Order: sequence, then C-alpha cells, then structure tokens
Amino acid sequence: MHIDCVAVSSGPGSYTGLRIGVSTAKGLAYGWNVPLVAVPTLEVLCESVLRKENVKSGSLLCPMIDARRMEVYTALYDRSLKEVMGVRPQVVEDCRWLPDDEILYFGNGAEKCSSILNTANLHFISGIKADARVIGRLAAKYMNEGKTADVAYFEPFYLKEFVAAPSHIKGL
Repeated sequence: MHIDCVAVSSGPGSYTGLRIGVSTAKGLAYGWNVPLVAVPTLEVLCESVLRKENVKSGSLLCPMIDARRMEVYTALYDRSLKEVMGVRPQVVEDCRWLPDDEILYFGNGAEKCSSILNTANLHFISGIKADARVIGRLAAKYMNEGKTADVAYFEPFYLKEFVAAPSHIKGL
C-alpha cells in the first residue's frame, strides 16, 4: 500500500477531539514521512452539503458546529467555498448577524438553532456531519494545490482558548 499524505480535520471543533486527531495525524505523517494536509472542518461540512443538495446559485452555506449552550462555530461560504463571513464563535439569539441572502445552515450546531433561525431566507438541512471521505477528497485537492501543513509546527484551529474547570466528580 502506498500512502501519499495524511489528512486531518483542522478545526474548529472540540478541544479534545481536535487534539487527539491532530496528534495522531502528525505522528502518522512523521512516521511514514509523508505530508500532512489540514482540512478546515467547516469546509468539510459545506462540501458534504454540496454533494447531497442542489444548491442554487447565489445561496450561501452556513455550517455550524456546536460550541455548547447557544453558541456555535460558524462562517458563511458561497458555492465555490469562498469565505463570505470569516470563521467565528457566534451566540445564536436571533438571526440579525446573517445577511438577507438565501442561506442553508447545517451541522451539529444547527439543529439547536432551528427554532431561532426561522425566517424565510434560512433553510435548515439535517443529517450533515463531517465525513472522512469528504476530508479525503478535499485533502487531494489541497495536495494538488501544494497546501500542506508543517508536521512539526501545525496546531489545530481551536477558535477559542481551552478553559479548564474544576472537576465536579468527587475524588478528582
């Protein structure tokens, strides 16, 4: 078997999940002496929608990753995955932060927001998850474009700093 690269979802996302995934990917890439390709998680979600849905021209894609409470990690992309609104944490209290364009929103953070994001221009798509096959397809594209990460210095995109809280479990 020949391995060309190791691909990893680079974030944003769960601190622990990103740390474990990136550490494993870096170890494999280093051990096999192949490039590391980091694929943004929000782009993976968008690509999943583009493969599943017929996205109309002019529609925007709004992936949402659950960041607990009523906060999500999100961005806005057009159909070519060009960033329209940068990646950011967003407390979802209403939809004033979104433009009036037709927007498809999805991901594990979107369902909890569907009762709040209920205007005519916003359309919820269920069942969209980060898929390793999509990460692989995007990684192949990135490899062809020469977009690789430095195995020694690459760190995941956490978006927010990790804050440790005291344990609520007795004895820890």
